[in-house]
Amino acid sequence: MTHLDDRAKLLLKALVERYIADGQPVGSRTLSRASGLELSPATIRNVMSDLEELGLIASPHTSAGRIPTARGYRLFVDTMLTVKHEELHAPSLAPEQPQKVIANAANLLSNLSHFVGVVMAPRRSTVFRHIEFLRLSDRRLLVIIVSPDGDVQNRVIFTESDYTQTQLIETSNYLNSHFSGMAMEQVREKLQGEVERLRGEIAALMQAAVQVSSEALTQAQDEVIISGERNLLSVSDFSADMGHLRRAFELFEQKAQLMRLLDVSVKAEGVRIYIGGESQIVPFEELSVVSSPYEVDGQVVGTLGVIGPTRMNYDRMIQIVDITSKLVSNALSHK
Repeated sequence: MTHLDDRAKLLLKALVERYIADGQPVGSRTLSRASGLELSPATIRNVMSDLEELGLIASPHTSAGRIPTARGYRLFVDTMLTVKHEELHAPSLAPEQPQKVIANAANLLSNLSHFVGVVMAPRRSTVFRHIEFLRLSDRRLLVIIVSPDGDVQNRVIFTESDYTQTQLIETSNYLNSHFSGMAMEQVREKLQGEVERLRGEIAALMQAAVQVSSEALTQAQDEVIISGERNLLSVSDFSADMGHLRRAFELFEQKAQLMRLLDVSVKAEGVRIYIGGESQIVPFEELSVVSSPYEVDGQVVGTLGVIGPTRMNYDRMIQIVDITSKLVSNALSHK
């Protein structure tokens, strides 16, 4: 980590705060006022050029002032951020259907932050309560899987051989009586052992069914709810450069990338901050993500966060994300 003396730290902190507040490159005169340090302009210029050599600030070519780099923001966020507890007036989230809570939370994040709210839907357990088969045509079956909370998933499967209605009923009865209430992974393991004992065609059907069921249940989970993308249109850092904006929107379309980002934060404690350009996860210099895991009945099940420009009010975002995560945890928990 870069070692800075206290004076350099104070100046960097003042520069980042100033730049976050008004978005203009910060010159040495402004900095001397903002830092409250009685320093000569020459001293300030020297410190600035040290900070620039360390890669913590940069000069945009059009101006005499400096702006923070991703490394500068990182150092600021890790060592200089003081979270002032503002009174945030966050409406409570009513304990409704989980889907509804998640959508409301994404809206709440984007309304409070004026940026983009993202919520990764809770990982539902891949447990089935009931499974049945419908014959659609030769070798085409519909598998209907009902989860313990009454969620229904349908999947079409193509089978090697044609099954009679009797075989289909026999298979679903077997699965329902032996495996109902188990996680798909367990079912798959137990079936491996029992397949020998079952008649060939039914064993094949069961394996196919378990395969698509676990896929259906996992796919149903990987949902990222995004709210407020349009807020980025009014962020000056973006509207000035359509390329930045386009890249940001591409990120929202490739939900897989967002999933990876949010997935990392599930394992994290508390609020995490990812600054654009410093990792593969947020590939754009211009975007930062402030995220936090949320819980249901004490178990971390998902992540939520705010995506906005690197020049954002981090202490406010931390509070927004923190509060929303608590609201979601309360709304989804059964206690």
